[in-house]
Amino acid sequence: MPLYSRFVELYRSFPTDGRLLFATRFTRLFAYGFLSVVLVLYLAEVGLTEWEIGTLLTLTLLGDTAISLWLTTTADRIGRKKMLLAGALLMAFAGVVFSWSSNYWLLLAAATIGVISPSGNEIGPFLSIEQAALSQIVPDQRRTEVFAWYNLAGSVATACGSLCGGLAAQLLQWIGLEGAASHRPLVIAYGAVGVILALGFVSLSPSVEVVSNEASMGVHPNFRSRFGLHKSRRVVLQLSALFALDAFGGGFVMQSLVAYWFYVRFNVDPATIGGIFFGANLLAGVSALSAAWVASRIGLINTMVFTHLPSNVLLILVPLMPSVWLAIVVLLLRFSISQMDVPTRQSYTMAVVSPDERSAAAGVSGVARSIGAALSPSLAALFLADSALLSLPFFLAGGIKIAYDLLLYRAFATSSRHRELK
Repeated sequence: MPLYSRFVELYRSFPTDGRLLFATRFTRLFAYGFLSVVLVLYLAEVGLTEWEIGTLLTLTLLGDTAISLWLTTTADRIGRKKMLLAGALLMAFAGVVFSWSSNYWLLLAAATIGVISPSGNEIGPFLSIEQAALSQIVPDQRRTEVFAWYNLAGSVATACGSLCGGLAAQLLQWIGLEGAASHRPLVIAYGAVGVILALGFVSLSPSVEVVSNEASMGVHPNFRSRFGLHKSRRVVLQLSALFALDAFGGGFVMQSLVAYWFYVRFNVDPATIGGIFFGANLLAGVSALSAAWVASRIGLINTMVFTHLPSNVLLILVPLMPSVWLAIVVLLLRFSISQMDVPTRQSYTMAVVSPDERSAAAGVSGVARSIGAALSPSLAALFLADSALLSLPFFLAGGIKIAYDLLLYRAFATSSRHRELK
């Protein structure tokens, strides 16, 4: 069946809440995409040094970690809809402050408290809570497929946002705006998207809220108080530690930093950078879509590891290319297989926990990824400021991610219970 027909069939089978969650995912990732292309350039143009930019990106992710941990681990008790709405308002707040002020300390405060995506990828509480809600409103046997399409929607949105962001910045420069002024309208638009998301989340029905699980009744409240987890606490923490390692490696090559690398290394203009990430994110989305088919045959863990390893080898090869076009080709090849582990990772996490732990499990593992990713951008920014170390972030990222793949396989692939999960 053609991909379009498969998506239409799946989409029509969704309740209204499922369609709305797909729409908010697309809208949010579109904004993340266009902001990531210009964010580091914008911060440099308003007067921040490379060290200040790196620190800002790190604290952006750390602040998101703290906010997301609270929002996601209380969502199943206070309400998923309320927590999604809070995240949307924090996104709008960050956009307003970033567009209005060039003061480092104000930007730092807004980045720490608000929701800003420097990577083009998910940030904030949205992904974790939406995963839990989707897991509740779709059959278990279709969960991996739904997550694959959910990730494809995000990748297409990020790709379109990256392209539009680069073209818009180039257009504003052509009509006479210079420096930060050519990027500020995109930051304003980012804040406006936060308001649009808030309106969307208000429309969600009570069906997205957690249903009490009788199997968890009688669990000692002390267990449930620890990040909203009880029976699955050990496996979630183990997975979270591994995911943090993977994200630590990924933080060296987040999209805004790679965009800056292309600008410094090859003097690539914003429109071309946007085009690069348009293609990269489209390929990433297609790779995520094929994950469900592969996982149904070899299992979730094998799909996560065996597709991730070669993508990390390609990542190491990017800075070794002698020309900009070869570097782009290798980067695109890497993205063509790099995201097959994402829907499988998400589905696996949802499969090994109880239904009333899903928001918390996704939140804890997501926060672990945020912590890991937060530690590396400040180091990467320092490397990018030194021509002799310009390519080091790619080597570190690839090596760390390969170590994650091997550790994940060793920890989970030999377990018969985990190997049977599809």
